[in-house]
Amino acid sequence: MYNHQLDTFIQVAELGSFSKAASALYISPTAVIKQMNILESNLGATLFNRTHQGLTLTSAGKSLLSDARHIIRACDEAAERARKANDAERNVIRIGSSPMTPSGFFSDMWPMISRELPNSTLKLVIFENTPENARRILANLGEDIDIVAGVFDDDFLASRRCAALELSRQPLRLMLSSSHPLASKEVLELKDLADQKVLVNQRGWNHVTDAVADDLRASGIPVEVEEYEFINVDMFNRCEEEGALLVAIDPWKDVHPLLSCKPVAWGYEVPFGIMHAPEPSAKVQTLLDAVSVLTAQGD
Repeated sequence: MYNHQLDTFIQVAELGSFSKAASALYISPTAVIKQMNILESNLGATLFNRTHQGLTLTSAGKSLLSDARHIIRACDEAAERARKANDAERNVIRIGSSPMTPSGFFSDMWPMISRELPNSTLKLVIFENTPENARRILANLGEDIDIVAGVFDDDFLASRRCAALELSRQPLRLMLSSSHPLASKEVLELKDLADQKVLVNQRGWNHVTDAVADDLRASGIPVEVEEYEFINVDMFNRCEEEGALLVAIDPWKDVHPLLSCKPVAWGYEVPFGIMHAPEPSAKVQTLLDAVSVLTAQGD
C-alpha cells in the first residue's frame, strides 16, 4: 500500500550504513543503494550526507524519516481494517492457534457446524505463545482473534477477562522422553515418581494443577516438584533434555516428537474448551451454540 523503498530508507537511516541495511533486509548493498537513489530522484531531494565516516541524514532525510514511520503505521492499520471488514462480510471466524492452544478438534466438528453456519469459514491465526501475547489475546477476543481453545478455570477466566464453553474434562497426564526409564509403562503410578522431577505450571494458573503440586509435596514420595512460569515449547524441550516429567493434557501430546504422554493413576482433570469474548458476536455465538449441541450429543 506504500512504496516499500520507505522500509529500506528507514533501515539505512537507523543503521547509518548501506551494507548494514542490506544485511538486515537480506538483499545486496547494490540493491539498497539503487533503491535510495531512485527514492531521492523521485522526491527531488537528497536524503543522506555520504562521507567516508558513514551516512548521516540531511534535513530532508530527517523529515522523511519521521513521516515514513507514520505512513507505514497508517498503511498497516488501514490494511488491517480492510482485512477485518472483509472477514466480517464473509463471516470469517478466526481461531487463534499455537502449540499449546490446539485447533485440530474443529476438523471433526466442522462438517456438522457448517450446516448451522452455511456462509461462514474458519481462519487460522497463528500466534507466538508468550505470557504477554496470551494475556493480550484473551483480554481482546473478538478483535484480531475470535476464539482460542485451551485449559481454564473460573479464576483464570476472570483474570483474563474472557468467557469459555467447556468441551471436555481433560485428564492430567505426564509427558516424558520416549527414552525415559518410565516410558515403557502403560500407566504411571505415584510410586513411580520417586526421585523424579515433575514440572507443573506456577500456582494460580489452575486450581487443579495447584492441587497436583500440593498433593505431590505432601505425599511422602521423594519427588522434586518445580513450578514454572508459563507453558511453552521450552518446557517440552526441558523434558527431553533433562529427563523431567511435565504435567500435561492429551491435546499437547504432539507438541514434541520425542515425548510420550502417559496416563497417571491420580484422577485429576481440568476443564478444556473454547475461550471467547464475554459478549461474543452473533456468528461466534452461533458457532458456540452449534458446538454445545454437538458436545451434548456426544455425551
